Amino acid sequence: MRLFKQVIQFCCVILLFTSCNHTNNDPQFIIDQSINVSGGALLNTSNINFNFRDKHYIAKRDKGDFLYGRLFTNTADSILDLLTNKGFERYVNNDLVYTPDSMAVKYSSSVNSVHYFSVLPYGLNDAAVNKEYLGEIKIKNKSYHKIKITFNREGGGEDFEDEFIYWVETKTFKVDYLAYSYAEDDGMGLRFREAYNERYIKGIRFVDYINFKPLDKKANLLSLDSLHVTNGLKELSRINLEQIKVETIVNN
Repeated sequence: MRLFKQVIQFCCVILLFTSCNHTNNDPQFIIDQSINVSGGALLNTSNINFNFRDKHYIAKRDKGDFLYGRLFTNTADSILDLLTNKGFERYVNNDLVYTPDSMAVKYSSSVNSVHYFSVLPYGLNDAAVNKEYLGEIKIKNKSYHKIKITFNREGGGEDFEDEFIYWVETKTFKVDYLAYSYAEDDGMGLRFREAYNERYIKGIRFVDYINFKPLDKKANLLSLDSLHVTNGLKELSRINLEQIKVETIVNN
């Protein structure tokens, strides 16, 4: 009987150890939790509308099928850009117009980028996404999982070489900070974003961002959190989503 109890205790210790190790070090687990607390499952079948700067954005998602749109005026014309699983289309004053492939790629990337950032971390489980755990750090007296995100060439989009870092709060699993590197004409650009103005609308988390860049031109992506703590970043802009409307669709 005593031996049996010792075996049970040993198994419990091993289970606890592996569970803690899994929770603390597995980037897939952390991202899964972060998506869940941000309303990820609700996004699978949802309609979302919002304004960003001078444009109106529309997102319709239905179990993998999607329609991302943006509507704006250019001089006297009304322009509607639509990106779906089938490709890109542009309408000018409700008429479908021809868009050269080079411009279609540019417009598609621009539309997708706004919708991508609007519902982060949703989308980080796409097949082309790679996750790497970089450790646990502190920012403003809070502990964060630091996770690096890269993309495969196939399925990673036009900007597949961009790299991202996400800081996921260890207790809430919410993304409070993110950073990314991207190609510029004269080298590599870096941006760091701090989330603020959190609100939940019909169970989906939305945040706005303060957008920073490093003061030191020699800075690298991995050091941006340290530069934020030591005031080594310069605020560039505010990224605010306005007049957000959400319709979640429950399928029986």
